[in-house]
Amino acid sequence: MEFPISLLFICPMVFLAGFIDAVAGGGGIITLPVYMLTGLPAHQAYGCNKFSAAAGTTFSAARFLVNKALDLKVAIISAISAFIGSAIASRIVLYLPGEFLKKMLIIVLPIVAVLIFIKKDYGEENQSAGLSKNKMITFAILIGVLIGLYDGIFGPGTGTFAIIAYTMIMKYDLRTASGNAKILNLASNYAAVITYMMAGTVVYSIAVPAAVCGILGNYLGAGFAIKKGAKFIKPMMVVVVVLILGKMFIDVFM
Repeated sequence: MEFPISLLFICPMVFLAGFIDAVAGGGGIITLPVYMLTGLPAHQAYGCNKFSAAAGTTFSAARFLVNKALDLKVAIISAISAFIGSAIASRIVLYLPGEFLKKMLIIVLPIVAVLIFIKKDYGEENQSAGLSKNKMITFAILIGVLIGLYDGIFGPGTGTFAIIAYTMIMKYDLRTASGNAKILNLASNYAAVITYMMAGTVVYSIAVPAAVCGILGNYLGAGFAIKKGAKFIKPMMVVVVVLILGKMFIDVFM
């Protein structure tokens, strides 16, 4: 597929993925296969995907920040640890067996989806004030490192898993958890995209136009998440978790 023609396919899909990612994470589930379908080699597809993802997440994170829809201190701590985790993972990814983790996710994800769906008060109230300062810092670091490692190794679903961790472990409401996840995901994205740029695997004639569409999608999605809160984010998360589960199942068994 020629690059100018492929952009007609890539750009709308990156816009849609950006919107979904800003709300519930999981945009990479859509964009990575899209890049690969254009005939790009795998490393270039990963490079372009991370470039557009980093650009889009920058603007959605900024919108959450401006609207104070996050816990900035926790988000920054997680972001720093996620950057380190992602940077390490992106360098050792070729040496780590990922099949076991994927199979574990296939078991865990349906449980997560059911919990999100049936737990009526899930993510509606911010109960993080009940945690001590030391616990907040410890959890923020652990979430950052683990999510950063996952993002560097696999990628799709990073934001979704971060939101789940912030709500279930640190008791944030979904809106605040989404804001925290954007800052964390921003750091892990930049750690990975710097690695890909240095390796020369980013095709800028594709990545830059796609990034513009991703920025628009992320900006609009962040606005919806901030205004609508848990009632809008919750069903979107269930959809994304199901999509992640489907992708993992295909990767392992197909």
